[in-house]
Amino acid sequence: MARTNSNERLKRLELLAVQLKQDELCTVKGLARQHGVSERTITRDLLLMREQGMPIDADRGRGGGVRLARNWGVGRINLTYPEAVDLLISIAVAEQMNSPMFLASLGTVRRQLVASFSPDKRDKVNRLKSRILIGVTASTFVQANVATPPSRVVQSLHQAFIDQRTLAIKYQVEGGATSERLIDPHYLLLNYPVWYVIAFDHLRDSPRTFRCDRILAAEQTETRFRLLPKEAFQQSLDGNTVLI
Repeated sequence: MARTNSNERLKRLELLAVQLKQDELCTVKGLARQHGVSERTITRDLLLMREQGMPIDADRGRGGGVRLARNWGVGRINLTYPEAVDLLISIAVAEQMNSPMFLASLGTVRRQLVASFSPDKRDKVNRLKSRILIGVTASTFVQANVATPPSRVVQSLHQAFIDQRTLAIKYQVEGGATSERLIDPHYLLLNYPVWYVIAFDHLRDSPRTFRCDRILAAEQTETRFRLLPKEAFQQSLDGNTVLI
């Protein structure tokens, strides 16, 4: 229980730092209400933040509040390993899109992220990146009909892709008919702005490509799959750029 409370406090301190930097003025009472703790707890948190060197300004009296000094940065962002992987892969996708805007610092960010990984995790990330592909931009017809996949579908697909686990999906084809499939998600393909999953389909016993926004439901199973050689998916991979 003590460890849980400690983790909760660390998260609360990080959120407090962000809030105090962004908000014009915060009150102890308001912060306590937002975080579901007592005003005394928030006061202790602020005292600890001051002891750690954070320049917290306080206005005393009725209507007073607290804030971080304007010229102080929130500091380092502590990312979990999955969060860092997601960010690194997103940077790789952005770089491959060759957009001229806002890419000047991405290389530096990517190098810092990569340097933070241990050698074995670095290899794991590189293998994941090699399974994410960038293809041609989707046709205007496809773009006109694209939808946003449900967040639960995205989360399940994301985790199954990383963990190499078979995914049970409910899929809707272009005509509207639906079917239930068991798929092994080997590759993710972006034909901007449409994402596809290139998978081994157990129903058809062969590779198939599924449009992610047509996956109506998805649930990760306990079954792990081994990656098949690229040659098995060559028809889907031809003409696409592999991110490395």
